[in-house]
Amino acid sequence: MNKKTNNHIHRVIALLGREQIDYLDKLGKDALFSAGHKLSRTKIISYFVDFAKEIGFTGKNVRTEEEFIKKIKEATVNNNGHN
Repeated sequence: MNKKTNNHIHRVIALLGREQIDYLDKLGKDALFSAGHKLSRTKIISYFVDFAKEIGFTGKNVRTEEEFIKKIKEATVNNNGHN
């Protein structure tokens, strides 16, 4: 999933809650303890964005957080066999 079409990297500031940060840290530590390599928060977020892009996820017709979450769930269910 590391298909970069351009080498320009941009800094993005994201305001996340404590539980969201804890979750990202847990994902990184899970990778460390299971595979020997810790994933940074930045890499995890980047991988999520790459995955959403790869499955064709868009924000079309999304007006609320609830609609966004519903659309994410539908996209991941519809792409369950995706690799």
